[in-house]
Amino acid sequence: MKEKSNVILIGMPGSGKTTIGTELAERIGYGYVDADSVIVAREGKRLNEIIAEHGREKFLDIEAKVNSELCADRCVIATGGSVVYRESAMQKLREMGTVVYLQLPYESIERRLGDLQKRGVALKDGFTLKDLYAERIPLYEKYADITVDLSGLNVENSVEKVAGAVQSCIR
Repeated sequence: MKEKSNVILIGMPGSGKTTIGTELAERIGYGYVDADSVIVAREGKRLNEIIAEHGREKFLDIEAKVNSELCADRCVIATGGSVVYRESAMQKLREMGTVVYLQLPYESIERRLGDLQKRGVALKDGFTLKDLYAERIPLYEKYADITVDLSGLNVENSVEKVAGAVQSCIR
């Protein structure tokens, strides 16, 4: 079996995937890939523009395709929060690395997030943030190799906790 050489971060928008991911990569001597930035570069549009133009389902297909095509070695990969909606993308990511779910309570996510539309969150029509949270949590739990509870932690302590959790998975 091929060695899993990457650390894949999943979690809700606002859970710290990008912030923790960049600092974690530096701390453990890995590269860093932001999957949402790859989507933006490939499509030539911001996430919210892609969703507005193509709709949620087509955006999820684009996201899954991009994540399935990522090639990385010894990298921390921060995914978009909606990547868990496509089994094919998650299977590929799980083959590439250790999937780490950055877990936060709903109240923390709510405090951190601004306008969901501007942020490019793939939200079903009529869904609230609470609905989105309830729908996604079981998916994050399903795909996670490791779950790290970041409740009440600042960025530095979060990075430290995640680094400790993935220590046995990195080379």
